[in-house]
Amino acid sequence: MGMGSDMYRQQILDHYKNPRNHGELEDPTFTHTGENPTCGDTIQVDVRLEDDGDTIEYVAFSGDGCAISQAAASLLTEELPGKTLEELQAMDRDDMIDMLGVDISPMRIKCAVLAEKVAQDGAKIHTGEIEIETTKTE
Repeated sequence: MGMGSDMYRQQILDHYKNPRNHGELEDPTFTHTGENPTCGDTIQVDVRLEDDGDTIEYVAFSGDGCAISQAAASLLTEELPGKTLEELQAMDRDDMIDMLGVDISPMRIKCAVLAEKVAQDGAKIHTGEIEIETTKTE
């Protein structure tokens, strides 16, 4: 894969060591937690919506886990502001893999998509589509 993958690995390490928007929001519109039992990752995502109730204004995450799950969460918090809840729901694992910029082994896909799934499920709970306590990527 040449030099590109090293650069991307640097990006993952950078987001892992210096996560963006890490912590909890004072007044989130909704908050949700999830875990990837296979790897032991746990992530809480806090989302604040704009006054229109649909556009994502700010996202923060907290939790603990492997470099990929944490970097993915950090990247997601930068990607989501300005998107609508519908756009969030339209995202899939390919979006996360593109964001991370590395080939993710099937075993690590769950780490890569955890934050995305937590944000999506949190939004679905917020809009009344589903009722669950915790998101699990098995």
